[in-house]
This record gives sequence, C-alpha cells and structure tokens, in this order.
Amino acid sequence: MNPMDDLLERLQENGIHVNNEVAQAMKDVFIGYFTDFVLEPFWHDRPVPFLITESDATKTVSAPHMIVTLLHHLELREGQHVLLIGAKGGYIAALIDYIIGKDGMVTVVEPHPQVLEHSSERLEFHESKGTIRVITPISLDGEDELNRAVDRVLITGAIREIPLSVAGLVDDGGFVLGPFGGPIQQQLMKKERQGVQWMDTELGPVVFGPMDLHEAERGPLDPRTLAEHIEDALSIIVGLVEIDDETVERIEELVESLRGMPADIPQLDEEATEEDIIEHPVVELLMAEMEWLSPMLPLFGQLLSIDLENPGDWDDEDTPMVGGHEDLVP
Repeated sequence: MNPMDDLLERLQENGIHVNNEVAQAMKDVFIGYFTDFVLEPFWHDRPVPFLITESDATKTVSAPHMIVTLLHHLELREGQHVLLIGAKGGYIAALIDYIIGKDGMVTVVEPHPQVLEHSSERLEFHESKGTIRVITPISLDGEDELNRAVDRVLITGAIREIPLSVAGLVDDGGFVLGPFGGPIQQQLMKKERQGVQWMDTELGPVVFGPMDLHEAERGPLDPRTLAEHIEDALSIIVGLVEIDDETVERIEELVESLRGMPADIPQLDEEATEEDIIEHPVVELLMAEMEWLSPMLPLFGQLLSIDLENPGDWDDEDTPMVGGHEDLVP
C-alpha cells in the first residue's frame, strides 16, 4: 500500500470523513510537488513545511486530517468558483481545482510575497483541470480580477471576521469557511450568505496560525502580538477558572498598555545580553506588574510559549513561537 492510501485508510479508521472526491484528489495530486521538505510528517498526519521565509518564519501545508475536514465542509461541486485566502503552498488550491473540474475556478489570494511566489511557481507544474489564479489582496478591490461571483471562500489562517473585501464577493447561498477567533484558539465556522444576512454554523474548536505570515514574523516580545495573545488567553482562562474582577481588570489594563507601546520597539535576538533583556520596554512593563501577575503565570504558561516570568530567556535553537502552536495544528 502506498503512503497516501495508507494515510487515508487510517484517517477513516479514526473517524475522519473522507468522501470519494477528496480521496481521489489526494491520490492524484502529489503533495511532493508543493514542498521540497521531507514528507514523513505528512504521512503521519502532521503539517509539513513548504517554505522558511527570510525572517525564519516557517509556513506549512496543513495536516492531512485538517485538509480533508476543510474540503468536506466546503461542499465542493463541479463548476464552482472558490476563493482561497492563504495559499498554503498551492496544495489545497490544486486539490480544489481537481474536484471542481474544467468549468471551475480557483482564485488564490496570498498576502505574503514569498509565499505567493512559491505557490505560483508550484502551481505551474500542476495540470489544472479548470482555472487557477494567484493574486495579492490588493487585486480583490478590482471586480475585473474575479470576473464571476464566488460560491465558496476558504480562509486558511486565524481571522476575527470576514474581510469586507471578501464579503461582497460571495454569491447568495455561498459561504465562507474558516477559523474565526483570537491567535490562540478559534472556532471553525461556516458563514453562509442569505440575502444580506450571514448564518453561522459552528464546526468545532481549532488552532490555526495567523492569516498573514507577517504576524508570525513578529518577535515574541512584539507588544501588539503579546497583547493579542494575553487577551485571547484571558478569554479562555475565565471560562475555566474563577478569577476576581480586580485581576481581570488589571490584565485588561496590561493589554491596553502593551497596545499603546510604539510599534517600532526593537526585538531581542540571540546576542541580547542580560542587561538588554532587563532594559527592554516590554520586559520592564511585565516586571512592573509581576506582583499581581505572578499568581496568573501558571495559567498563562499553559497557553503562551513565552515565559512571562523570564521573558527573553531562550537560545537561537529554541526561539519561542508566541501562542504555542504551529500553523494549522488542531
């Protein structure tokens, strides 16, 4: 049995619904065309990298069970126009193209220039059944770029709401599928357009990486990133344990203080000295709040990979990833 047949069989044995169209697409569209990295993680149902950016951020093709799940919930039909927000190396676009056929169209919108270039190049080697285009978000503002209404939208990174530039493109009866929520945890949602209304269907909790790879390239002590993660962690924690109102207010004030810091604060690197760490503005702010924040550290430690008690304490082989997850890991 070849690796893909074995993988699909194991997914089905573990309760993952794999319809015939998706299974055939995954058998015929070779994942190896879209990455030069070793495929072993993919065969073990893990994400596989397809690109490491100039800023050392790793971008991955999603884990197979998540790919199958997303394609299942997209309810793909021949001849549809599918808008894919986030290229994922081109692999998911190729699978969708295979399923929707010669009268179908896949429009891929990718904000990161390196990912866009990689995905465009790899899709050139894919024998497209229909039409596949890879464009930048700016191109969404021009109606002529799309030529036709959109039946399905798949968003492949964490997002809080449907972008206005996307919402107006979805045809009546079409829907948007994506992970809606904060940077730590989201809800996979199907948002169907019915006239001027959007009808939501929750499909379960997931953990996706950021929609825009530039967010992943921010340092772990970037104040905006840290504010977003602390805020998201707080929303999860208050649903699990009882926290007094004063502590919640102080955490909210800390979040606002982080958001109010300059966006151009220099980041620490592996050459940072202990003095550099202590004098870093974000570290100074955290240390000033440590008296009341300290009892919360074990809870935040479960959700944030950066140690708030010892920020900056890492080496170049173990740089933390704020949020504690890789891209699209459920």
